Amino acid sequence: MAFWMLLPSSSVGMRRSRLEDPQDLLFYLGAVELQSSVRVMKVKAEVLPNKVAKTLVQDAFSKGAVCLDGSPAAYHYDKGYGDGVNNWVVWLEGGGWCKRVEDCGRRFNYSNGFSNHMDSKSFYGLLSNSTTSNPEFYNWHRIMIRYCDGSSYTGDVELVDKATNQHYRGARIFQAIMEELLAKGMKNAKNAILSGCSAGGLGTMFHCDRFRSLLPSTVRVKCLSDGAYFLLDNDFKTAKILESTYRGVVNLHNSAKMLPPSCTSRMNPTSCFFPQHIQQDIKTPLFILNSAYDSWQIVDTVIPFADRQDFAENCKKNLSKCSPDQQKMLQGFGAEFLSALPKSYSPSQRGMYINSCLMHCQTDHDWSWNSNSDLLNNKTIAKVFGDWFFERDPSREMVKQQDLPQICSPPS
Repeated sequence: MAFWMLLPSSSVGMRRSRLEDPQDLLFYLGAVELQSSVRVMKVKAEVLPNKVAKTLVQDAFSKGAVCLDGSPAAYHYDKGYGDGVNNWVVWLEGGGWCKRVEDCGRRFNYSNGFSNHMDSKSFYGLLSNSTTSNPEFYNWHRIMIRYCDGSSYTGDVELVDKATNQHYRGARIFQAIMEELLAKGMKNAKNAILSGCSAGGLGTMFHCDRFRSLLPSTVRVKCLSDGAYFLLDNDFKTAKILESTYRGVVNLHNSAKMLPPSCTSRMNPTSCFFPQHIQQDIKTPLFILNSAYDSWQIVDTVIPFADRQDFAENCKKNLSKCSPDQQKMLQGFGAEFLSALPKSYSPSQRGMYINSCLMHCQTDHDWSWNSNSDLLNNKTIAKVFGDWFFERDPSREMVKQQDLPQICSPPS
């Protein structure tokens, strides 16, 4: 059975697209849907910052640093100044995955597969230039790497698919942009952060130690993974969707060699795509930011497809409208999520901020990054992460445990 859906397009507003499998749409545009809903809220709560222009990777073709369609990869760079001139924060954009040739081909019409569709970007949250929203990092060199490979920056296939002209080069994109940033001055950094949201947050975990290795040992280097603690959860039948997706990504993009060898030596590469299996292999200090009720995981991998519209229109907007079964499902997911978090670690090596907001990413907009929307121990995400990064506060773990999520929204 085929499905016709209206999909957003950066060039023509809306496109009518035929999908054979409804699950394809969920992983293809799931993150886009969430980002779009957040974008509406941003207009109400935040003053729009200056837009940061797109920079195409130099010599992208010779380096193989190209998007799925073969166009040059891109990033946005807002230069640091003042006492932030020797500090860098690099943020990896997310946007789902493509596990089959057909899935990747659909991305040609959007910025997550074709750099010509990438416009200038406004920086929020961790990348904001506002002293109010981002007091710790506002004047650092701030870079957003655009996501156009569909593999969480792990793809490394030399041959181009002649039938489709598809390129699977996510790892080469990461490497080429790192080389450019080092040449622009990152090699002289005093402090550096690698971060990312969703599929980009997963890429942050995969590349965290690699990022550390690029810089001198004297540099303080830490990583922040946001909205990327995806579960391999055996208690929910539909959670097998993620396992199937990651298996397809690993095979299509040749991703195994970009995963931690200490993980792939003890289990299959698909299992090593799940943070609960690789976090222990990451040697560089890592901060995990997530909701125990991650809205993307709940909507796209837990709730049966036939029930998703009802959940989105009722329960997700007003928890009092959740049915008993939906409440049970939410409670079960929250419990499973908390049980999958790291159990024992050195606070200097692992930090966490796990709240109960029914949302996905939280570093990419001001109202969740540094506001009173959902404080833990009276501290914002920005405050807790800053204290952990600069080693100012021994209390570096914030985990909120409650039976049901809460609706978090920007101040009116």
